[in-house]
Amino acid sequence: MALVEMVMPKMGESIMEGTILNWLKKVGDRIEQDESVLEVATDKVDTEVPATHAGVLKEILAKEGEVIGVGKTIAIIQTGAEESTPAPATTALIEETVAKAVATVASAAPMAQAAPAAKPEAGRFYSPLVLNIAREEGIAMAELENLPGTGQEGRVTKKDILAYVEQKKSGKVAPIVTQAAAPVLAVSQAPVASSPTPSPTPAAVSYSGKADIIEMDRMRKMIAQRMVESKRISPHVTSFVEADVTNIVLWRNKVKDAFKKREGENLTYTPVFIQAIVKAIKDFPMINISVDGDNIIVKKDINIGMAVALPTGNLIVPVIRNADTLNLVGLSKKVNELANKARINKLSPDDLADGTFTISNVGSFGNVMGTPIIVQPQVGILATGSINKKPAVLETPTGDVIAIRHMMFLSHSYDHRVVDGALGGSFVRRVADYLEQFDMDTEV
Repeated sequence: MALVEMVMPKMGESIMEGTILNWLKKVGDRIEQDESVLEVATDKVDTEVPATHAGVLKEILAKEGEVIGVGKTIAIIQTGAEESTPAPATTALIEETVAKAVATVASAAPMAQAAPAAKPEAGRFYSPLVLNIAREEGIAMAELENLPGTGQEGRVTKKDILAYVEQKKSGKVAPIVTQAAAPVLAVSQAPVASSPTPSPTPAAVSYSGKADIIEMDRMRKMIAQRMVESKRISPHVTSFVEADVTNIVLWRNKVKDAFKKREGENLTYTPVFIQAIVKAIKDFPMINISVDGDNIIVKKDINIGMAVALPTGNLIVPVIRNADTLNLVGLSKKVNELANKARINKLSPDDLADGTFTISNVGSFGNVMGTPIIVQPQVGILATGSINKKPAVLETPTGDVIAIRHMMFLSHSYDHRVVDGALGGSFVRRVADYLEQFDMDTEV
């Protein structure tokens, strides 16, 4: 039987750690390759992690609620196949590494006599397989701690310890010295204690009368943190424009039934709004940027995030990548797909990454307008309000008339560090222009 380490997978470019939510399998359970074993939460999304190998879940090394870095071992899987013997080339490389390490120790011995001896590095992780081999071969922990490893972050692998045991038995190397005066290959510098920065003391909260105290769930805590950070990072300014979207309303009423019959899904206003935003970004590319210190990064890809309200009341922002390459049908399918995945908690980290501009439909809650908070590191977010019938003045060849029109407010919040009122206001005005100029003969 072979023991295989299951590690925390990388779940997105910027994600370096995850929180163990719960284990779907328990020790002793039989698992198949790619079968979901646990649920992990990142700062972007909750997702299930599949097994890397088929076998029996031998040991769980990460507790629920624990934050684990990418690449760290979280479980041990016992597979049915015998683990292959290290290839000769690999074995030779390991033997050479061990021999060089021992030679380094031997050459450093005179210096060690003149200087105080350093203690071996403690607290290094060893897999259960490595520990079992060390126990069977009579290798002390102090000796093991001085054994150089070729694994991630210097971890001792099975090949490392087997190569060392073989070298030791053949007499090619002497056992690594474990006495107090023995030198080691690396000495970790003790961190210098620094005075912690005092955090502001929150104001005391008083409760009068009856009150329920509800602890925030994990996602709400993350949302709260992100919103506070965004307001701290970006000085927010919001510009408002009212748009006449009568053509869009009449067009959708005309085609929505045929669209649903043909495509099997609803045609909403969101794809139309996104298409107008994409056109306006092409006219004003300095909206599609981010800030890195004193540098402005102009994004070539147009990736539109769309805020989705979850049944829990929380909010999540999946991203439509390369939205400028999709027509209305493609946008509609992508909008529906991401919204459905969000509501059943099936979004992947990649579904939430690399957004360059965001739209939030506050009109779906009956709100006429809002002042949305920017999704960092973007510099703009546009909110669409509810569509309401209003009397409006129309210019005609024979004079002005008052007519009933479908009107909607657009609210554009932008980062005033890099987007001034002229750019921010012109952008949202251009979006409104594209909506008002919508062609009622558009085919989907």
